[in-house]
Amino acid sequence: MHSLREPLFFTRLRGARRVLVAGAGGGFDVYAGLPLALALRSAGAEVHLANLSFADLYGLGLDHWVAPDVAAVDPETPLRGDYFPERSLARWLRSRDLPDTVYAFPQTGVQPLRAAYRALLEHLGGVDAVVLVDGGTDILMHGDEHGLGTPEEDMASLAAVAGLDEVPERLVACLGFGVDAHHGVNHSLVLENLAALDRSGGYLGAFSLPRESAEGAAYLDAVAHAQQAHVTHPSIVHGSVAAAVRGEFGDVRFTERTRGTELFVNPLMAMYFCVDLPALARANLYLGRLEDTVLMRQISTAVSGFRDELPRQRPPRAFPH
Repeated sequence: MHSLREPLFFTRLRGARRVLVAGAGGGFDVYAGLPLALALRSAGAEVHLANLSFADLYGLGLDHWVAPDVAAVDPETPLRGDYFPERSLARWLRSRDLPDTVYAFPQTGVQPLRAAYRALLEHLGGVDAVVLVDGGTDILMHGDEHGLGTPEEDMASLAAVAGLDEVPERLVACLGFGVDAHHGVNHSLVLENLAALDRSGGYLGAFSLPRESAEGAAYLDAVAHAQQAHVTHPSIVHGSVAAAVRGEFGDVRFTERTRGTELFVNPLMAMYFCVDLPALARANLYLGRLEDTVLMRQISTAVSGFRDELPRQRPPRAFPH
């Protein structure tokens, strides 16, 4: 029996002693998992962080790889260039005297990414749960919507973890409702997809990230730290979410990267929308086509092929209120 006093997401993880929280879509996605990781850690779980990385991981030395396609990033890990969200998060974690390794996966197809996940789970001694986190909500797209956002990395992660049947709990948590509008996602269709998941038993509800919670305050500090570490390429997603957590509203300016666009920062951006991962994978209309992919570009080709064969797309719908 579930209780209104505890979000179903945390009820599902109550018995998990070791949890992997992993960014699904690359870039700064792992930051969306930081508040969840801190909450689980305060409840007594051992929590590890990972991310599908956009950094040039193949430039790392052999001593930074714990397995093929699994790099262990710490605060001192060197890298060419100045874009390295995993290292900035590791440095923030060290500043808080928290475990400061962030594991990173290079961008690959489903088969090597699933093998990398399995290698990491073995390295960690096994886990009771994997939580994929998405900055935004395009991981919730089924495939027949008018716009899918940027599906390749999210779908690689979703398909890879969907095949880890040995892990007892596999969940997805999305933070940043509305930010994917810039990439063509219609959020009325996101809500329609969540309702369909609810009917099938796969929707785990939503809850806010409060500014005055320990986790909310830590998130704001970590995002500010990351923005300072990436002044030439700050995260628009987490800049928007952080503004929402602070209670800002509307066309909030926090980076020149959004010049010429109008933002709609609002409280929904500071809410986690959570689903059962296997249920989400079953709802996706083309995920099976990605199963044998090895390269990320093969995923792009498979998605495009599926879209070309669709008899019709679900048209965007205006939010009526």
